[in-house]
Amino acid sequence: MTSANTLPLVVFSHANSFPACTYRLLLDDLRARGFEVHVIERFGHDPAYPVSNNWTQLARQLVDFAQPLVSQRGEKVFLVGHSLGGLLSLIAAANRPDIVRGLVLLDAPVVGGWRATTLGAIKRTPLIGSVTPGRFSQRRRTSWDSRDAVLEHFRHKRVFAHWHPQVLADYVDCATETDAQGRRVLSFDRDVETAIYNTVPDNLERLLRRHSLKCPVSFIGGTHSQEMRQAGMSTTHRIAKGRVLMLEGSHLVPMEKPLATAAAIEAALRDMGA
Repeated sequence: MTSANTLPLVVFSHANSFPACTYRLLLDDLRARGFEVHVIERFGHDPAYPVSNNWTQLARQLVDFAQPLVSQRGEKVFLVGHSLGGLLSLIAAANRPDIVRGLVLLDAPVVGGWRATTLGAIKRTPLIGSVTPGRFSQRRRTSWDSRDAVLEHFRHKRVFAHWHPQVLADYVDCATETDAQGRRVLSFDRDVETAIYNTVPDNLERLLRRHSLKCPVSFIGGTHSQEMRQAGMSTTHRIAKGRVLMLEGSHLVPMEKPLATAAAIEAALRDMGA
């Protein structure tokens, strides 16, 4: 248990292509709810932790980030992650049960069974680039004349249509930067984004057979999540053991309903003893 004079430790991990600053509204609300929240700003951009098959090095980056926090406080950490970040948190929790107290997966369904077998086979062929979101990210626009042009571009995209206005503004401000020519450019490299999509883990069931999770797991998903339908939910339900909560929204429900998502995360963490 956390001592009375300290806040529960949380490490939050972002989804692919959306740096942690995109979640500012959610994370600030989570801190206001009584949690000490730490983040890795961008996975995949540190040369010490390159993108690799099944995301092994990205998961190692998460472990290496969390370990000093655990050592300093003398207590385990809760891992909370959205999509990519959720699966990295799962891998970290499986490999290092000694540092993880609980796990919250935000629309990060675990691919298992025949889907994982099929995914593994496709990853060994050039077809992988045509069946993952990498087919879109490799062509993603990367520069605009101004901040207003960036905002105008994204606000009309279907995937951003239901975002909370402040979250969209935060994304525009923090996920783009001004280059030497004065243009706004994406700060999350699209080649890194594509590589992450194309190396998505197909080995999670095997990992969980070797290293069964020693901490409780909660899943929070969007009612209209296409990713949940594609990945299936049987493995996720098995590891969550009934701790499943659905919020109205898509795979990007943390961006669409940041405050409701923060409330759901708090409820999940309190249920796990935070």
